[in-house]
Amino acid sequence: MNAPRVVVGGAVLDRGRLLAARRTAPPELAGQWELPGGKVEPGERDEDALVRELREELGVTVRPLDRLPGTWPLASGLVLHVWTAALVTGTPRPLQDHDALRWMTPTDSPTLPWIPADRAAVEGVWGWVEAARGVDGLGGREGWR
Repeated sequence: MNAPRVVVGGAVLDRGRLLAARRTAPPELAGQWELPGGKVEPGERDEDALVRELREELGVTVRPLDRLPGTWPLASGLVLHVWTAALVTGTPRPLQDHDALRWMTPTDSPTLPWIPADRAAVEGVWGWVEAARGVDGLGGREGWR
């Protein structure tokens, strides 16, 4: 049995908000929202795949921060790893696989039609944010300035 292939999702954080992207394909996912990212290539580290995918899909440079604990099952043979990431350069825009982007707060995010695995992952992101606030107030944490 082969190990599942990893898909990285970027929880891009900026000023207390989380970036969401609306899928255009495949048809069964079109119109649903996700954390932007993509497949990790053989021999590639998760962090490097995240930087590459967000540059290709959104035209931005990010700095991976922390990997959220856990994995979320996707389609057959795929699992989602979520990394928090700080926006370093660029303004996100939908270049590939997406037709819209939206900055979300914990209050807004439940209103979007998320891809099911991403909905669970986003709940994990907001839990991470709450835990991080309790530890260091997020005052100096990248992405939360």
